[in-house]
Amino acid sequence: MTTDFQSKLAHLPDQPGVYLFKNEQRDIIYIGKAAVLADRVRSYFQKSADHSPKTSLLVSQVADLETMVTRSELEALILESNLVKRHKPRFNVVLRDDKQYPYVRLPIKDDFPRLSIVRRVQKDGALYYGPYTPANALRETLKVIKHVFPLATCTIDIDGTADRACIEFEIKRCMAPCTGNQSKTEYHQIVKQVRQFLEGRDHELLDDLRARMEAAADREEFEEAARLRDRLFKIERMLEKQRITQTSAADQDVIGLSRQGAAVDLQILFVRSGLLIGRKDFFWPQSAEASDEELVRSAIEQFYNKDGQPPRELLIPTDLEDAVLIQQWLSEKRGESVRVCSPERGTKHQLVLLAEENAASAVANHLRDEERDRQAGEELKRMLRLDQPPRRIEGFDISNTMGNQSVASMVVWEDGQMKNADYRRFKIQTVVGANDFASMKEVVTRRYGGADGEPGRTMENLAQPDLILIDGGLGQLAAALEGLKAVGQQGVPILGLAKARGDKEERVFLAGRKNPIALKPQSPSTHLLQRIRDEAHRFAITFHRKLRGKALVGSKLDQVIGIGELRRDRLLKRFGSLEQLASASDEALREAGLNMETVVNLRKVLGS
Repeated sequence: MTTDFQSKLAHLPDQPGVYLFKNEQRDIIYIGKAAVLADRVRSYFQKSADHSPKTSLLVSQVADLETMVTRSELEALILESNLVKRHKPRFNVVLRDDKQYPYVRLPIKDDFPRLSIVRRVQKDGALYYGPYTPANALRETLKVIKHVFPLATCTIDIDGTADRACIEFEIKRCMAPCTGNQSKTEYHQIVKQVRQFLEGRDHELLDDLRARMEAAADREEFEEAARLRDRLFKIERMLEKQRITQTSAADQDVIGLSRQGAAVDLQILFVRSGLLIGRKDFFWPQSAEASDEELVRSAIEQFYNKDGQPPRELLIPTDLEDAVLIQQWLSEKRGESVRVCSPERGTKHQLVLLAEENAASAVANHLRDEERDRQAGEELKRMLRLDQPPRRIEGFDISNTMGNQSVASMVVWEDGQMKNADYRRFKIQTVVGANDFASMKEVVTRRYGGADGEPGRTMENLAQPDLILIDGGLGQLAAALEGLKAVGQQGVPILGLAKARGDKEERVFLAGRKNPIALKPQSPSTHLLQRIRDEAHRFAITFHRKLRGKALVGSKLDQVIGIGELRRDRLLKRFGSLEQLASASDEALREAGLNMETVVNLRKVLGS
């Protein structure tokens, strides 16, 4: 222990704050908070301290420290969470997750509210429901709402003066308030039903629908009664899938933990009004020395620091020493009281057990996946004669339509999972027409030669891959090799993956080898390469479709004299689509800022 370090220990402040431990290279290796910094930090270095093996290893590597004083322990908790998220120290429990989860937003103060998907909860008077994770939970919910509740889904200004309704009215998924066919009061009756559905007030919703169905039948409006009957059936089926508790007012997040060897999985179940709307999984392959309390506390601080709205109640599997402080922080974040508890019996305890069952299943799946990826790495090592199994693989694909809007994608697989933060998309700049070979050479040159093409530099300082995967055969592989050679990176292992025409087997093409290697269909390495190749293809296609859609929409309006880029975007935002724009009245177009000459030009171009 150096004299300078001893001096820092001797002069620690007797105030709340955050401490950062650093190693000899001055890298931050641990971040913690304390109600009294002097007492907490010195406790690590007392000779009589009985540390766990993990803490003993941490202390042995500490060469320097830094402290930040805060006004309260609550501020220290928030600062600690932000710093852990930013620096990801080795000895902290870190959530390896950068997503922001989707919520459903319902702006009930609008005249004609419409549902939208957002990633952040704001205090704007709207209602927010969520988070929904995985994303298919949200898709399933919105699918049911769209099929059952005829809310408007367009983006136009609804004022009841539109000349005609869109196709959604024809298929009975909207009652055309835009044309005046549905009043504001009638529309808000549907909004009320959507709220009942999203808030789990199913008895109230179903009773209301049954009464309306029976009233329609008494009036001999059998088509309306049949439609309400179908709506009832779909809602009951959806609720049956989601209902997990009879506590109708339950608004809870439930945490469960499971261990298998050194591996730990933590599950968060999102329960809203008794409905299970989603779950989130966190997995640590090597966390044997981390206590349940440390894992749960870290998950709470990091997850709710980033992802917005805490629930009214948080059920956890173990008591926390600073539960009162965390409860205070979550309450301030939500804007109303939040309760944190560790139930030992009853319905709430059963929910924690359910979360633990999910965690147990997940940890077993993760370990199987890890073993599969380990086998895939060993197979690739042998096949390609690598020194080590690849830890980072970058996959490339090209997408275009008849040479138009040509784009490329790069996806990244690292340490057993796709690393979305390192994905990159490229617009092809130097190639005219459909030339996948030249396009592949360009994108590889740009990726591994830096933004200016300088040899030896990689764009944005991304990590170098252990293996490059090209979607294609010998032609694409040869083009990629030319690109690597041009920027002095020809030493990076690379392969092409493709199927021969009429062949069901995947084949690997290698540099300097004329005949490809046929892969076994059930081989772990085959599955891994296919997974990366398919993800690169999906990412490229998505980007290409986005650009093509913009080009198709923009091209027509760009032909209209009097409409520039800014006005074009405003028109599309107001009317929603070219079809709605074409069907709009002259008066509506003039209200949107077009003079009569421009309206005439628009009609000519759109053929309306």
